[in-house]
Amino acid sequence: MDQINITIGTAGHVDHGKTALVRCFTGCETDRLKEEQERGMSIELGFAPCTVAGLQLGIVDVPGHEDFVKTMVAGAGGMDGVILVVAADDGVMPQTREHLDILTLLGIRHGLVALTKIDRVDAEHREIARLDVADFVRGTFLEGAPIVPLSNTSGEGFEQFYEALAALVGSIRPKAADGVFRLPVERAFSVPGYGTVVAGIPLAGSARTGDEVVLLPGGATGRIRRIEVYGHTSDTVLAGQCAAINLGHWDHHAIHRGNTVATPGYFAPHEWYAASLRLLPRTRLALKNGSEVRFHTGTSEVTAVVYAVQGSRMEGGNDYLVQLRTAEPVVAGPGDRFVVRRLSPVETIGGGMILETTAGRLKRNRPQVIDDLRERAQAVPDDRRFVEYCLRKAPARAAGPAELAARAKLPQDRLGAILTELVGQQKAMLLGPGLYMHHDTAQECAAAMLQAIEEFHRRFPESPGIQPDELRQSCGLEKSVLEGLVAMLAGQGRLAQRSGRLASPRHQATFSDEDSRRLEKIEGLFRQAAFSPPSPEEIAAQTGEPAAAVRKAVGILREHGRLVQVEDLWFHREAVDRARQLLLEHFRREGRLESVDFKYLLNTTRKFALPLLDYFDRIGVTRRSGNTRFLGTAKE
Repeated sequence: MDQINITIGTAGHVDHGKTALVRCFTGCETDRLKEEQERGMSIELGFAPCTVAGLQLGIVDVPGHEDFVKTMVAGAGGMDGVILVVAADDGVMPQTREHLDILTLLGIRHGLVALTKIDRVDAEHREIARLDVADFVRGTFLEGAPIVPLSNTSGEGFEQFYEALAALVGSIRPKAADGVFRLPVERAFSVPGYGTVVAGIPLAGSARTGDEVVLLPGGATGRIRRIEVYGHTSDTVLAGQCAAINLGHWDHHAIHRGNTVATPGYFAPHEWYAASLRLLPRTRLALKNGSEVRFHTGTSEVTAVVYAVQGSRMEGGNDYLVQLRTAEPVVAGPGDRFVVRRLSPVETIGGGMILETTAGRLKRNRPQVIDDLRERAQAVPDDRRFVEYCLRKAPARAAGPAELAARAKLPQDRLGAILTELVGQQKAMLLGPGLYMHHDTAQECAAAMLQAIEEFHRRFPESPGIQPDELRQSCGLEKSVLEGLVAMLAGQGRLAQRSGRLASPRHQATFSDEDSRRLEKIEGLFRQAAFSPPSPEEIAAQTGEPAAAVRKAVGILREHGRLVQVEDLWFHREAVDRARQLLLEHFRREGRLESVDFKYLLNTTRKFALPLLDYFDRIGVTRRSGNTRFLGTAKE
């Protein structure tokens, strides 16, 4: 028998026969508590395996009493389809309406209606009840769905119900299991000989025996010892399957409904969430900015405050971008559905979709904030679009796979496939090893870099180009990002690298006649002095040139690679190259050099010889051991 990761749930008013119906077609008693059996009323969620058309799937039976709507919401979050149960003798009742509202807000789009207790009414009332139900579901996701009359007592209509259920299951596409494993806890208990077991329906991903998981909040970690799916031992559990996971050493008393078991490294409890909210279309339903509500997502239920991102009043039947601040941290991810209920009178008033966590309160009525949330709301339901969004909005302008996986809540293999697809579509680019950038961001940054370079050329026409670090700070880029963009622009012929500086390929350094004369004269002095170069102050005294003008000239000569700064000295490039050549010739003859001999090799003093020798150590031409130098590893 094949297992399929689909869960069908019941919904409807109390005492309309939900549990009895589940018992009829599964043979399982989902009212496991003594109190439930004594009162004949479901209080907790009930789970049962079910075989339909040769496929084994899960059934979750929810309580119908108004006092247990919060429990119903916890169970509905794991449903892929629903059996809305309406008793023919009662018809549509308050919890029928609220349950259908909740199912709609949670995004459920598949279902059928079971018109139960037909043995209690005559044929005419049965038809009236069917027409009433058809009118009730008009305009909802159940419009046009089968309405199957049946009796849990006599079995009448059960064959037609089973056919409709098989068709329902066949119309549902099983949840994708390529996300990050996350199971909202429905309950936890201890089994003698096995230890703690956690039960629920995973929202995403898959897990295998031996996998490491984390319990949130709290952060306790452990490995899965054993898995049961639909009551049978399994090596794997998939999103959408009713499952029990044995975690051994965890204390089941410390695990509660609303906790989450997940793959480590992706989720954490948070209090601030951005979300899209839809209020139910009811007259006189309005929510003020800062209103307190009951917030349900996954299996958790907490008090939360709703802040409108735009405006100060939210009215029924409309959609809003909001922030939610929960009274205690909640674990939720992008795309999770939620329901909000009024505190008093207690009733469901709306629901929607989690977008992302936020660091704190967003600034209201700001166009850029509103536009960003709208963009997020459009991207979140689709993994590829959301990864593209995350890449485009990366704080450092570029991001690695680990950062993107953590934000998009996707495992590395799934993320890698999406990045490869985005690169192939030229929506993203590989900027460097393990570093991706959105194509639009790359173009924006490249334009800013080229503009900054042109501005530098206008301010300093005599310079060969801007220092990379200066350009990085000017454009607000990290070093790895700048290096990747420089390589891209250089490869496109839009940027040149000269003497360790960055320039426009068209740029040619220009000097005034006076600057040219001064540069030529000062360079000549350094070339002539060779291994005993003068200081800028000595040049100023010797030539009568202003000290500031000499310092500027020395800086220009250094920028153009004509001078090399060694500590507080400046050597002409030709002198440095000649000193290196003398060193190499000495090593070929002697194999080693005593430091004290270097000044004789250059025919200079310790003042100049030792700083220059230290410079050769730094660039790898020489290697120091005590007071002896050996040939280094530098190739230049």
